[in-house]
Amino acid sequence: MDKLLEKIKSADFSKILVNKGYAYFTNGKYNLNIIGVRRAGNKVTNQFDDYIVVEYIDMYGIKTRDVFPATTDPGLTSMTKPMSTKGCAILVPGQYRSSWMIGYHKGKYEALVQCKPLKVYRDNDKDNVYDLNPKTIEEGNFGINIHKAGDDSTIVNGWSAGCQVLKRKVNFDKLMKLAHYQFSQGMGARYTYTLINEEDL
Repeated sequence: MDKLLEKIKSADFSKILVNKGYAYFTNGKYNLNIIGVRRAGNKVTNQFDDYIVVEYIDMYGIKTRDVFPATTDPGLTSMTKPMSTKGCAILVPGQYRSSWMIGYHKGKYEALVQCKPLKVYRDNDKDNVYDLNPKTIEEGNFGINIHKAGDDSTIVNGWSAGCQVLKRKVNFDKLMKLAHYQFSQGMGARYTYTLINEEDL
């Protein structure tokens, strides 16, 4: 088994988030904790080798965890041919409260779309190494959405230019179903996303 996945399976995310001074939601049903875990290393693997973890209390009052393969990093195409003259966007780890809402990714399908400013690194040397230089950080609305790749994609490439992207359509469909449950349970129409590093586990 993947060592990162093993770490995730034994991790106490409520403790990890609270120790970082972040919120961890326990009140109500389907009050989603959406947590991205970025794999260690700064080489562009162009793989869906990170994970998005969703923890919540289900309709029966049971604490539930879903773990979805994803990428929290841009793909090679986006790194070597950035869309912005400032360089490719790489989301800075942190907790972004109520920063996404249900909307349409590129006008095509329902996804979680950015609705508040986020922080990104700008990597502009067009190589296959992520340069996480604090001096390049900027904050704004960049269309950093949480969306899907293909049915079961293997290579990231253009699927992410900073977005948080789930590898499998079936997992993404589950995430969106949970997002709708959160809204229908009266837990709000805004979604918090927390990005942490493998080293935080």
